[in-house]
Amino acid sequence: MKPARNRRLRLIAALLAATSLATAAPAPAGADVGETIIQRCTHGQSLAGFSQSAYKRALKELSADAEEYTDCAAQIRQAQLAAAGGGGGGGAVPVAIAATPAEQRAIARAGTHAGAAPVRVGAQLIHPGVVHANVASALSTLPTPLLALIAFLLASVLAVAGSALRNRIRARRSD
Repeated sequence: MKPARNRRLRLIAALLAATSLATAAPAPAGADVGETIIQRCTHGQSLAGFSQSAYKRALKELSADAEEYTDCAAQIRQAQLAAAGGGGGGGAVPVAIAATPAEQRAIARAGTHAGAAPVRVGAQLIHPGVVHANVASALSTLPTPLLALIAFLLASVLAVAGSALRNRIRARRSD
């Protein structure tokens, strides 16, 4: 019994090591510079040192959620202004940056549509604040590496459980 148990413990240790290595893998070297700026902003890191085109790209790629719930758009514009020589030196005071026309329209549109009244979109009535989610939509939004890791862990658990069940059945037959 001890050799089989040692084998199982080694297998579990190897699976845990593989899992930790898979989750600690760095981002690809050719990662998108706009996404890099956005990630730095959401993690509270410095946004200095990028080109003007990189800042423009980050502003284009900024998701609606990030725009609504963070001040990343303003921070990226601030870094863009600093990179253009308009400030951002050591102890410079932050300069307010005017919203773009598209942002002003979005703010105005949000102000007129505020409230809890349902809105008709096409043939469907949408109730603000109600989220209809199912398992398929939750799984489809997960990153592919995470889905692969979950599948690998599930297969590993099934393999270990199957092996234990087989050993138990063999032990009962030999009695």
